[in-house]
Amino acid sequence: MKDNNAIGIQYLQDGKYELAIKAFTEEIENNPTNAVAYVNFGNVLNAVGEKEKAMNFYKKALQLDEKMAAAYYALGNNYFELEDWQHAKEMFEAAMKNGLQNDGDTLFMLGMTLLKFDQPKLALPYFQRAVELKPTDMEARFQYGLCLAQQGLLEEAIEQLEEVVKHDDQHADAFYNLGVAYAYTENKEKSLEMLDKAIEVQHDHILAAHAKKIILEN
Repeated sequence: MKDNNAIGIQYLQDGKYELAIKAFTEEIENNPTNAVAYVNFGNVLNAVGEKEKAMNFYKKALQLDEKMAAAYYALGNNYFELEDWQHAKEMFEAAMKNGLQNDGDTLFMLGMTLLKFDQPKLALPYFQRAVELKPTDMEARFQYGLCLAQQGLLEEAIEQLEEVVKHDDQHADAFYNLGVAYAYTENKEKSLEMLDKAIEVQHDHILAAHAKKIILEN
């Protein structure tokens, strides 16, 4: 007996969306109470830009299984993209409550959502845990570094941001924030070095150019 979910996921990963839809449709027709199939169908719709329709499938999955963490996570992502921060926050929290409490992506997205509420202090532990779980996730590490800096933990912030630029020497914003952090620690030479690198990577980095101007004038 063929596994339409597995077949559909493979088609989705290969970018063969029509074949993926066909496989998931067949699965839903054969097993209409299979919540996983609805999540997978929603993922295909998301991939082709049909976000509103995708959300209906995720909600259907939750009607069938209210503990379906993957559906909560997917809904959270869609609400986040729609800038509905409150619903995004609720969905990511529900995803964690139902089994994704140690999933780096979920922790990262909840942290990002909390930043939309201007709550970097609350976001900090989620980014920290996300980095612990996925040390190579440089975007999570970057956000973690920013949150540390916002809490005045400059040495810790510098450590994280240095790690980011070590792995990605084209991350202009990481260089810029390193420049600012070094300026606050009164390391003018290092600050200018980082700001120059930010401008080298992104010639029109206005913030870096402005920060450099201020440092040179003082």
